[in-house]
This record gives sequence, C-alpha cells and structure tokens, in this order.
Amino acid sequence: MNGIIHPCTHPEDKPAPKNEDEMMVAIFEYIDRLFNIVRPRRLLYMAIDGVAPRAKMNQQRSRRFRASKEGMEAAVEKQRVKEEILAKGGFLPPEEIKERFDSNCITPGTEFMDNLAKCLRYYIADRLNNDPGWKNLTVILSDASAPGEGEHKIMDYIRRQRAQPNHDPNTHHCLCGADADLIMLGLATHEPNFTIIREEFKPNKPKPCGLCNQFGHEVKDCEGLPREKKGKHDELADSLPCAEGEFIFLRLSVLREYLERELTMASLPFTFDVERSIDDWVFMCFFVGNDFLPHLPSLEIREGAIDRLVNIYKNVVHKTGGYLTESGYVNLQRVQMIMLAVGEVEDSIFKKRKDDEDSFRRRQKEKRKRMKRDQPSFSPGGILTPHALGSRNSPGSQVAHNPRQAAYEMRMQNNSSPSVSPNASFTSDGSPSPRGGSKRKAEDSDSEPEPEDNVRLWEAGWKQRYYKNKFDVDAADEKFRRKVVQSYVEGLCWVLRYYYQGCASWKWYYPFHYAPFASDFEGIADMASDFEKGTKPFKPLEQLMGVFPAASGNFLPPSWRKLMSDPDSSIIDFYPEDFAVDLNGKKYAWQGVALLPFVDERRLRAALEEVYPDLTPEETRRNSLGGDVLFVGKHHPLHDFLLELYKTGSTESVDVPPELCHGIQGKFSLDEEAILPDQIVCSPVPMLRDLTQNAAISINFKDPQFAEDYIFKAIMLPGARKPAPVLKPGDWEKSSNGRQWKPQLGFNRDRRPVHLDPAAFRALGHVMPRGSGTGVYSNAAPPPATYQGNLYRPLLRGQAQIPKLMSNMRPQDSWRGPPPLFQQQRFDRGVGAEPLLPWNRMLQTPNAAFQPNQYQMLARPGGYAPRRDDRGGRQGYPREGRKYPLPPPSGRYSWN
Repeated sequence: MNGIIHPCTHPEDKPAPKNEDEMMVAIFEYIDRLFNIVRPRRLLYMAIDGVAPRAKMNQQRSRRFRASKEGMEAAVEKQRVKEEILAKGGFLPPEEIKERFDSNCITPGTEFMDNLAKCLRYYIADRLNNDPGWKNLTVILSDASAPGEGEHKIMDYIRRQRAQPNHDPNTHHCLCGADADLIMLGLATHEPNFTIIREEFKPNKPKPCGLCNQFGHEVKDCEGLPREKKGKHDELADSLPCAEGEFIFLRLSVLREYLERELTMASLPFTFDVERSIDDWVFMCFFVGNDFLPHLPSLEIREGAIDRLVNIYKNVVHKTGGYLTESGYVNLQRVQMIMLAVGEVEDSIFKKRKDDEDSFRRRQKEKRKRMKRDQPSFSPGGILTPHALGSRNSPGSQVAHNPRQAAYEMRMQNNSSPSVSPNASFTSDGSPSPRGGSKRKAEDSDSEPEPEDNVRLWEAGWKQRYYKNKFDVDAADEKFRRKVVQSYVEGLCWVLRYYYQGCASWKWYYPFHYAPFASDFEGIADMASDFEKGTKPFKPLEQLMGVFPAASGNFLPPSWRKLMSDPDSSIIDFYPEDFAVDLNGKKYAWQGVALLPFVDERRLRAALEEVYPDLTPEETRRNSLGGDVLFVGKHHPLHDFLLELYKTGSTESVDVPPELCHGIQGKFSLDEEAILPDQIVCSPVPMLRDLTQNAAISINFKDPQFAEDYIFKAIMLPGARKPAPVLKPGDWEKSSNGRQWKPQLGFNRDRRPVHLDPAAFRALGHVMPRGSGTGVYSNAAPPPATYQGNLYRPLLRGQAQIPKLMSNMRPQDSWRGPPPLFQQQRFDRGVGAEPLLPWNRMLQTPNAAFQPNQYQMLARPGGYAPRRDDRGGRQGYPREGRKYPLPPPSGRYSWN
C-alpha cells in the first residue's frame, strides 16, 4: 500500500493535491484502477507498512533525514530564485494557499496514518455494499498499527496459510509494488502462480516548475515568463502533458523458467533440486545490496555482479557438497567458499571498474567537443530566427512582411560590426575581450569536477586505505575486521531468515555504514548466527523518535518533540541539524552514504520514560500496536457467521471456519470499532457521503500461530501444478541480435547449409539444353540399374516381381544412389510416350489407388516447379477435385 500512498500524496509528474481529503480520494481511485486490472476473486489483502524491525529503521532514518535536508534546501533555493525574478520584473502566478505536506508523515504513529486507516475502513465498506466486483470477496486490512513491513506481512500470511491442510496449492497470487525485493519474496514462497503488478517506470517524465507551474524547466532555470495560452480560449490550461500511468505484469513463473535453465548443472555429486537452487540465487542477490545491509565493495549490480556470482557458484558448488541454504538457514562453510572465490578476483574487478570509468569520461569529453564543434558558427536573429515546426503562428513569433529588406538590413549590420581576428577571444555577451585574453574558468572546461576519492581501490594498498578512511582503523587490526565480518555474516543470516521464516529478531541491526571485502570472509564457518528470542517491536511513537529529524518533530507530542531540539536533552546527539554524505565512489548525493549516528535503544527508552506520562488518551491509542481486520459483504458465506458472533458477544477467540472462507484459517475476535450491518458508516472525507444502508461487517483477524522454533518448509507443495512453459528455444539465445531463432541442424551450430537461391535455378534453366540431351547436364534417361534403392519398395497386391531390375547393375555401382533430380528425363505430352520406369511399371495396375502421374519425376532443375497438363491445371490435382479414394486407416500399404 505504501507504493500507492506516496505517489497519490506527493506526485512527481502533476500538481499535488490541495489537502488531505483530496489525497484520500486519489488513493481510493488508484485502488479502484488496480482492482479492475487484477480482478481478485477470493481475497484482497491491503497491507500498510507498520513499525519495522530495527535493521530497517536505519534505512528509514537515513531516508527521512535526507528528505528533510533536501526539502529545506529546495525551499531556500525557491525563495532565492523568486526574489531574483521579481527584482527583474518577471511574472509569477500567485501562490495557491495549500497545506504544506511533509512526506515524512507517512510513518506509523502519525495522525495522517491514523486518519488513512479510518478512510480505508470506510472505502472497503462502501465497495462491499455498492460494487458488484467485491460481492463475494474477503478483504483484510493491515494498517500502520500492525507491526511489520507491508510486503512481509503479506508473506507471513501466505507462509502460515500454506502450512494449513485446507490450503489450495494452486492459488494465484498477485502482489502490487515496485520494489525489487518483491521479486525475491515471491520466489521465496515457492508458489507456482505468483505475479507482481507494478506501474511501468518511464524515465524523464516532465515535472512542473515549483514557481510558475509550467513544464520544460526547473526552479533554478525559471525566468518568470508568462504562461502561453493553451487552446483558443485557454481551455486546456489545466491539462497535463503526461498520460495516465500504465501497469505491467511480472510473472515469476517465467522468471523461474529462466532461472531453472541458468542454474541447471550436470554431474553434481548430489541430486539437483531447482527449488533449492532458486533459494541459493535469492541468497546470493543479497550481496549486491538490500534494505538491511550495504553491498560489498567489489559487487555492483550494474557491473554484472549477479552473473559473476552465478558463474562462481556453478564452479564452486561441485566442491561444496550441497546447497548454500535450506528453508532460510545458511550453511556458512559453503558460503565461505563462494566468498573467497569472489575475493580472489576483487583486485581485477577494481582495476576494470577504473578502466571503464576512464573510458566513459573520455567518450563523454569527445562527445562534448564534437557537439561544440558541430554547432553553427552563426545563427540569424530577429525575424529570421529559426522556429520549430508548427510554432510560426505562435503569439511570440515575428512575421517578415518584407523578407528582402530584412535580409539587407541584417547584412549591413554584420558589415558595420568591427572585424576581429579568428584567434580573438570573446566575452559571454559576444563582444571581443581585452587583448591577451583571460584564463578559462573551471566551469567552462570540458571536464566535469569529480569527487575526491581517497581510497583508490584500483591502486595497491586499497584494503589498508579503505579501512582507514571508512572505519578509521588500521587494516592490521585483525580483531576489528573480524568484528565487521561477524556483523555482516549475522546480517546475511538475519535477512535470509526474514525472507523465509519471518523476523528472527526485532532488535538486531548492522552497526556499520560500510561492508567488508569478500576476501575478509575467512573462517566464518564457525561464527554463531543465533538471535535473541522473544524480542518485541518498537511502539509507533518510539519508532518516530528513532527515524525522524528534528524538522519533522511537529508530528510528535510537544514534550517528546523537545527532546529532539533542546540542547540539554540527553539524546540531542541523535538529531544533528547537518550531516555529511559520503559519495563512496558515486556521482550523485542520493547515491552516497548518509553518515548519521546510530540510535542507542537503551538511551532512547530511558529518555522517553520521563515523557510517557505527558501522552493524551488519543496519543496513547495511536502509540499502541494493533492487528488485522477482516471485512465481508452480505453475500459472503461468512457474513451470517460473523453476525452471530457479535450477537452472542463472545470475548474469546474463535477459529475461522475454512469451508466458509475459501480455506482461510486463523482466529476471530470481536472488534470494538467494528463496521456492523444496519449501522451508519460515517464518511471521514467531507466530500463523500455517509453509508446509511450498510450491510458489510468487520472483525479482528489473526493468522494461525506456530511455535517460535517452527520451520516453514521452502518447497513446492504436493498437488501444485506448474504453469505450462512459455519460453521458446530462441529466448535462451543471448547473441541472436534480434534475428529470428532457427533450430540447429547437425552437430555443428556454425555450419551453414548449402542451398541454391532462385537466381541459381534460373541460371541452370538457361544452361541446360531442352531437346538434344547434350551437355554436362544431360536430359538422357538414366539406366534402370541406377535405381537400386527401389529394391526395398513393397510390392502392391497382385503385382509380379520384376526379374530384370538388377540385370545391368555392376558391382562397383551397388553403392550408388539415385541421380540428381536435374538429370532425370523430362517428357511432355504430345512429344512421345513416357518410358516405364520401375516405379511406373509397379503402379500401373488396375487396382492401384494412386495414378502414376502423381509419382512422375518433375522436369525442372531441382524438381521444384510442378508440370502442368494441357488444360493448365497442376498435374495430379484436377480442377474439379480429387477423384481417387483415400487410403483406409488399416495398414500402411493396404491400398486396395
């Protein structure tokens, strides 16, 4: 759901909603469009991000601090440009009075998320009452009060339902979201029918200027020009140049086909299992980066790191004796072999990366020089200024009433201007500069300034410099390096467990900003990878204190907010006003590492104990952890069962009857804020009406519970049917270059079959004499002895053996086959009688079903042009249709 909330509340390609009510309506419309595309039939699960594990909070903290810093910088820049434009007499439209929206409020515990949960309850009740497509649907809403990331709450639900005896192993799942980790999560379920729907990414979409709301430029380039009229009466002023976003389906069954082909290995010392191989592939993808760990320095996904890992894996897996993972648990001894194999090529990877970067910069520099050289040295101005097609009639364009006079005046103006030498330098306004010129400024140079890189991974001693610059320790400090590797190995085990079994620990996190090298993973086989059991997630307001900067403190209670800004606060060091961003070899700030201090959980909780009594009852409610709520309409089989529960008023949990709910199992408990039939559902959005005739009902729902040490098996369930394969052999060819795939003939894929094109056949037709039978390609009939291949032709019933078939055959001719087709005799009707070749004599029997002219050899070179009869029809196929009977189905040669 967060992938829906963000683009609806602060869109990038259109004006933002004016207030919170418009945001809610936009979210409703987005869900409606997705629903109409996917059309679910059993269950709709709407999951919003709740309180995340501690390992995820570090990334959330970095994102929110960056967003706050960039927002403040953008506001300052906007005000500066605005003052400059107004000082020059520019025009800017009056600013609309709209509520300032801070996207940081899309975090559990805020009033915005609490209001969103109420709005979604109303939306679900409205659709269950009024939309026929929702008629028999079960809807589960997991709002921000339920702990866990949205996609992981859905995965946890799927895992627990798969472990039930009533689960249908052929259920189709469709998950909405643009994050790449959804692909890994879908593969980790081992469900055969799993699809991801995501909005198609279109780069360089136009964005309106923040000052004048016009497209085509950014705030820093705004000149305050008046807006051009759109349409005859400016009726298109509010229309956007961008089309509505399109969605694409990503079918994981097809990806599984590719992975099965890619990972299949022969001569393994153990049984090959494609499901285990896919689990290993998912695990190896964690090395190139995820939400919880930084990627290894030598593995960049844009440099083909995944392909490199797969190749190393296929080379090393013969020595490991088995797979790297099993149902979310890692075999560290085997992982060590993979990592050390990557470590052996780290040095060459760094050097190649440097070579590629230098080559890219060199090409870019040459491109800029070429573009500068190809620019026209002179461009006419005034009424002769070139215009784009279709823009001549625009209000700003000038019309030349007397082009000849205009050209004359322009020539005279050019002649009257003082001549300058070709080597003279010019100022920015085009006038010649003083003699001697001036030194070229840095911004005018062809090379862009590059960030300073003190590590220089491509030079010898890179490991020492890396640990000194990034960790501020000496590379010889073996104990510290061991600690970094230990933490990273724990992180790998935690992430895999999180994907396959659920959250192993809510408290664990990686305590460094950078990753170790692959060559440092020595002796990890004996490292412990157990996690503390029984840990609990943060409460929503506690998480806000852990991830928010001081600028977003307005979403917190006043006394809590003071802890973020008071210089005497015991935790003031958690909220720096400014922080460094290490580009870490990257080019843009958003790619760098935000060097923020890590939050100490014990210090945070100790400081919050003093302000907990200041919470109001409403804030206390928002600070509590909630659960999932299930909704059904009046036509659902479960409706009457739930109504009975509310009538009895039972306070104990009740098992879900799977026969009434498509096999779903779990526990029901009464909801204090339930939506009940015949009760008015008030609209939290003023522009939407209340539901006065409600028939929907809601109840608290809890997934089936298992022991803490229970292991969910990462296998394809018995009875699951894999979708039919869709990939063709051509889909495997990486070097097809767009050519149509053709099957391989023979054993040599590079052998080109010899063939004659039509021009060659025409040349043969001209060379071959048609009457005399002389020449190299003679038309003389071959001797019957050459047709020894027909010895094995079966005789027709009632036909006598031909005694002289082999009378003229010489021993040395016994191996020869029939002659080429162009050497066979051609006979035309009217020229003479056709000689009876062996197969002609065999077929000329009274009972023969097929006429001999159907087997008559063709006369043209190569035998491709069929001979026509006197009436113009094709031989053997009269125009009035076939006259001969079809062969009976019994026996291949029983033609009588």
